[in-house]
Amino acid sequence: MARDLLVLNGPNLNLLGTREPAVYGAGTLADVEAACRARAEAAGFDGFEFRQTNHEGVLVDWIHEAGRRGAGVVLNAGAYTHTSVALHDAIKGSGARVIEVHISNVHARESFRHHSFISPVAAGVIVGLGPLGYLLAIDALAEEAKR
Repeated sequence: MARDLLVLNGPNLNLLGTREPAVYGAGTLADVEAACRARAEAAGFDGFEFRQTNHEGVLVDWIHEAGRRGAGVVLNAGAYTHTSVALHDAIKGSGARVIEVHISNVHARESFRHHSFISPVAAGVIVGLGPLGYLLAIDALAEEAKR
């Protein structure tokens, strides 16, 4: 397939398993990483990286990197989804192929979560399916890479 995959996670996702388990589940970010790594290997990605940061500029840098490398991106930007024009511009400007993922159904939550600055520049959006959303995003990027 000759393609790399980056799974990028934004603020507070390091708290999975302890942060609002009724909303986000009991699984940890390490659990999500293990499932994503297995799915990426099965899908034939050459490279796989799973990263998390609480800092917006770091996410911007990683998206730029993905665009330069031609890597596919699964992005759960957390709260930056609803606030970051910088992430929007990074995706649009770098040409990175991004699928936006959210563990919870953001449209069934507080109204401020209903708007995404990322969705207009993402290849696709998956919300509300828990960690399965990451795996479906990996499948979609793998399918695209085959074409």
